[in-house]
Amino acid sequence: MAADTHVVVVEGGNPLLRGWRRARDWLAGAATEQLPRHVARQLDEHRRLNEILTGWVQVMLVVTFTLLYAFSRKTAPLDAGFHPVPWALAIYAIFTTWRLYLAYRNRLTHAMLVVSVVADMALLMITIWSFHIEYGQPAAFYLKAPTLLYVFIFIALRVLSVAPGYVLFAGLCAAAGWMLMLGYALMEPGGHELITRDYVAYMTSARILLGGEIDKIVSILLVAIVLTVAAARARSLLFRAVAEGAAAAQLSRFFAPEVAAAIVTSDEALRPGQGRQTEAAAMFIDMRGFTRLAAKLAPCDLIGLLGKYQHIAVPIIQRNGGSISSFLGDGIMVTFGATRASSTCAADALRTAEQLLDALSAWAEARARAGQPAPGVGIGIAVGMVTYGAIGDESRLEYTVIGDPVNRAAKLQNHTKVENVRALATVSALEHAVRQGYDNTRASEILTGREVAGVGEPLDLVVIR
Repeated sequence: MAADTHVVVVEGGNPLLRGWRRARDWLAGAATEQLPRHVARQLDEHRRLNEILTGWVQVMLVVTFTLLYAFSRKTAPLDAGFHPVPWALAIYAIFTTWRLYLAYRNRLTHAMLVVSVVADMALLMITIWSFHIEYGQPAAFYLKAPTLLYVFIFIALRVLSVAPGYVLFAGLCAAAGWMLMLGYALMEPGGHELITRDYVAYMTSARILLGGEIDKIVSILLVAIVLTVAAARARSLLFRAVAEGAAAAQLSRFFAPEVAAAIVTSDEALRPGQGRQTEAAAMFIDMRGFTRLAAKLAPCDLIGLLGKYQHIAVPIIQRNGGSISSFLGDGIMVTFGATRASSTCAADALRTAEQLLDALSAWAEARARAGQPAPGVGIGIAVGMVTYGAIGDESRLEYTVIGDPVNRAAKLQNHTKVENVRALATVSALEHAVRQGYDNTRASEILTGREVAGVGEPLDLVVIR
């Protein structure tokens, strides 16, 4: 909430003082370790939504109590003396409305939440206390009211705050409230004379069984303690889940989403050498003339140029099912069907190449008209069996795709300069793509028996226009 502290620095000094601070933070549901700000913001939003839910539950309880009071049969005449319940319900309704407003505005403070707990228990106890007035009975009459069971709803409601202290405080308030109710019944004239040890007499008359009332207080405290522990464990799990979710979201920015998901959801710790083989398409994309531009442009302009180029390319790749394995400076390594199975990996790769050529050409032309550097692009595509998995050392792992198609795609990207074209694919990749539904109207020019540097045999290639 507004006054919550998410980052707690434990200072040195008196061990008792440090212990008190830790206990205070634990009870208040504050983080006892340093959390990144974006994680703290997510926790704060989670708490805000929970407090809004708590507010609406309280509204429902107001309506419930109002209906029960309105339709319950009363022995005393309506004009006979003071009736506290309508006043208590009205005050509580106003307070609950104000609390709900503050929850929506994220302005609930610890003090407000403490007052809210007291208000819950006060409403319940006043309602129960009024029974002996409404029905014209001794005060001991209200000790048998089943309405006391609502106290467990009010205690359980505090679990939503994910702050163990509020749960425990609610239990203590409920126990203290019932002790006051018992004390009032005993202090009323003739109250001590109603004490009995006969359980049957207790159940069939307005008598007081002290052991039974103590059992109620003990039950309230035990339930509060159990729910306090549950809230503490829920708090720990919530912090961990939010932190891991934030980490997964960050991972998906540095890795392909499916790679990040594989890392986060892995049942066992990932180890180097784990991998699988599958048929996939590999693609290498390279910005032409980047080295020359790097010598001319200011660093910030160079990074801006690279960022815009990637901003255009990445959505096109992802939209067609491609997985970005790595950014290689001005180059991008992409696979289709490696990190996630695909029956159209070759067709997807060639369609992506066409869309990249169109989008990057339009971008370069716009830059040229504005008198800015207009880099070109080179693309190489190959299809075949690849191995996808983790490589490296236990202390530093990397998910990667390796295999002959990856090597050939890289070589073909370089070979586009030799052929003076923008995109090349192997004829085998084209044949795979056509079988998968690709329309090859823009990949019809065949180059046979080409010697590609780094490849030990002549290749039949297709030019993508």
